[in-house]
Amino acid sequence: MGQAIQDGTAQTSEVVIDRPPGGRPHAGKVLAAIQPHSDDIPLFAAGAVLRLIEEGYTGHLIRVTNDDMAGPGTVGNTVLQNERDNQAVARALGCQRVFDLNYSNHQMDQESRLEMRARFIFLFRLLKVDTVICYDPWGRYEENPDHAVTAQVVEAACWMAGGSKDYPEHLAAGLQPHGVREKYYFARGPQLVNRVMDITSVIDRKVAVNRLNVTQGPAGQSGAALRKSLAERGLRIPMLGDDDESAANNYVKHYVLQRDKEVGARYGLAFAEPYHYIGPAASSQEEFIRRNAVPLRP
Repeated sequence: MGQAIQDGTAQTSEVVIDRPPGGRPHAGKVLAAIQPHSDDIPLFAAGAVLRLIEEGYTGHLIRVTNDDMAGPGTVGNTVLQNERDNQAVARALGCQRVFDLNYSNHQMDQESRLEMRARFIFLFRLLKVDTVICYDPWGRYEENPDHAVTAQVVEAACWMAGGSKDYPEHLAAGLQPHGVREKYYFARGPQLVNRVMDITSVIDRKVAVNRLNVTQGPAGQSGAALRKSLAERGLRIPMLGDDDESAANNYVKHYVLQRDKEVGARYGLAFAEPYHYIGPAASSQEEFIRRNAVPLRP
């Protein structure tokens, strides 16, 4: 997944700049932050999750794999440490619940997509999810099969969860059809970008979230260690600061999250995250009426 992320995004002609609105305009809504691995949401979308929960959403974190191939030590130790990191990340994000689906890392293209889709449909109905944040199913040049499979399965589950005939046993158990209405999709490579979220107000909290991801994230390559190694070579990077704590924070803010800084600079923001946003679809009939209806009498 890499620490310094290259920006391969391509914007549309109309890009919405999403600035903090103030207050809690999303009170009562439910968000599912979905990641194949424990470092995906922290790196690409923690700013959006932090902001939306701050603005009223109830958030849940869904991790699809057990991260058994991502981290030092034995496989068993790697699984345990990533699970602990993921729980810590969820708490720092403000998520209410965590769901681990526990598929094997790097092996999701051999798993049953039908089963995965059914599990997401169940969760969307159970939690009454209004909005998802996930990898973009339309993003290009994605080399990690876990990212691509998760994105495609989630996209299908979002609309199928709203159907009344798919998985009637859910309805018999007391759940109701509940389609997902909004999607914030992120990508590592080129994607359509039509929304840029200003995360300046939560950037320090995003830094803290990433520092909790010790096993495979940037906390495993600490700025403090970099500061020490540079000193041994008679060098320093002023941006890192003058102590280990400052170095650890600034390493994440100015190196690991470099893309957030670069995207923000394009739009006059300090830090921003780019998204392919898909909002609630307007009723085609209602739109037709709005455009064409006239009073019966003048």
